[in-house]
Parts: sequence; structure tokens; C-alpha cells
Amino acid sequence: MPVYEYNCPGCKRKVSVYVRRYEDSASAVCPRCGSKEMQRLFSTFSVRKTYMDVYEDILSDRQLTRGLMRSDPKALADWNRRMTRGMEDDTMAPEYEEMVERMDGGEFPADLMKKEAPAAEEGGE
Repeated sequence: MPVYEYNCPGCKRKVSVYVRRYEDSASAVCPRCGSKEMQRLFSTFSVRKTYMDVYEDILSDRQLTRGLMRSDPKALADWNRRMTRGMEDDTMAPEYEEMVERMDGGEFPADLMKKEAPAAEEGGE
């Protein structure tokens, strides 16, 4: 049960129409203005990778796996970006993004946590 995109000459908008069967796509009606003069558009589609595909991609990258084995923070940042790419909600918390950027700059997460912990403890006393 696909969703087709159409150009509506009546209201001059691109609209998406849910169609139960392919045959019904020829009789699409604009949901905005009711026009029956719809022009079907070529629509793009997306294929998302499975987690297994992502893991295989990571494991096939020798430079990345070597960096992970050496505990290289830049490799860990790359791994994080690859694992979160294409997730349902592409927005990450600002703290997470900052941590990945800092790892990309060569800082290791455990070191970052140690630096920030005393500042947090001082503010709580």
C-alpha cells in the first residue's frame, strides 16, 4: 500500500496520496483542492541498513578496527557516528555530540568524565 507523490495543477502543490492498489493511482484526487487533474511524480525511496550491515561495514574497515583495538578516541568517535547514522531520530543530545567531537579531537571519554566530575562535585557542595 504505497504513498504516491503528485503535482496538482489546481493548487500548484506537491501532495502525497495513500493508494490501496496501483490501479487506484490513476484516479487520485488532490486532498487540498479536490482536483482530479493530478500529475504523478517520480518518487525517491530509501533503504535503511540493518545493524548487521553496519557492523559488517565497520568490521571490514581495517583502519577503524585497528584504531578501536588501540583504544584510539578518534576511532571510537567514528564508530559512534557510523552506529547512529540513519537512526529513526537523527538528533542526538548536545552532550553526546560534544563528547563525540572531543573524542574526534583525540580526548578519551574516561578522561573527559574525570575532568568534568570535580567541577560537578564542587557545584553540589
